[in-house]
Amino acid sequence: MDVLKRLIPVGAFALALAAGGCGGGEPSGSPSAGPSVSANPTLAAMVPDAIKSDGKILVGVDATYAPNEFLAPDGSTVVGFDVDLFKAVAQTLGLTAEFQPATFGDIIPGVGSGKYEVGVSSFTVNDERKKQAQMVTYFSAGTQWAAKTGNPAGINPDDPCGKRIAVQKDTVQFEDITKRSEACVAAGKPAVTIQPYAGQDQVASSVVSGKDDAMLADSPVAAYAVKQSNGQLELLGNIYDSAPYGYVVAKDQVEMAKALQAAVDELIKNGTYEQILANWGVQAGAVPSAQINP
Repeated sequence: MDVLKRLIPVGAFALALAAGGCGGGEPSGSPSAGPSVSANPTLAAMVPDAIKSDGKILVGVDATYAPNEFLAPDGSTVVGFDVDLFKAVAQTLGLTAEFQPATFGDIIPGVGSGKYEVGVSSFTVNDERKKQAQMVTYFSAGTQWAAKTGNPAGINPDDPCGKRIAVQKDTVQFEDITKRSEACVAAGKPAVTIQPYAGQDQVASSVVSGKDDAMLADSPVAAYAVKQSNGQLELLGNIYDSAPYGYVVAKDQVEMAKALQAAVDELIKNGTYEQILANWGVQAGAVPSAQINP
């Protein structure tokens, strides 16, 4: 997950960072920031009847991952670049997106069970997830580390042995730091003390407060945390392991996956895609086209 432009904390993220001494306020991105998009009748016809019958699409989202998806100052409205983009995708298909906050690790199972019709929560496409669902790509991001400014704990992302590292549960970064800890032990060094949190807001707060030495997250999310921290956090090292994000639909919803792919490609073609990414400062993650299960 990648990149940023905002300077002040919002919603749950604001509250978490405020506990560490950061300022507050409302950023330039807002619930009304996304452009209005007209339905494309040809693409709308691709949506399975079972999904389009009520005119809406129920979306599972982890609303702790600023600037991708997070809560606005009202504490209930989900905002972010992911939200604005998927609203436009839904509108292109003649639907209204209804976002339902959920724990990250529960979203893909929820899509599989029918609780949600799609998962939109910065899901990095990988082989394990493709076994569980159809994934439609729309963005690209990598992993980035961050630590307290000045790096007082002397964190080296390539040698985190013996350090306290914060990470969100069920993410590719949790897998990443677990493998790094195993490598430490294999080399006869102390294991990493991995501190998994349910929400990314808690991850950032733990590093700001000094409870943990560093964090790793999708690149736009780590950059956003640094920008929001009023100088209390800094990025470490380079972005690595760039990979696409994918919308998640049930394994048997092949036609819906094709409809989502066509809608993303339409938004790329007509310039709406670039407009939304630019509004949130995440243009670096733009992709030339959408793919299904790449």
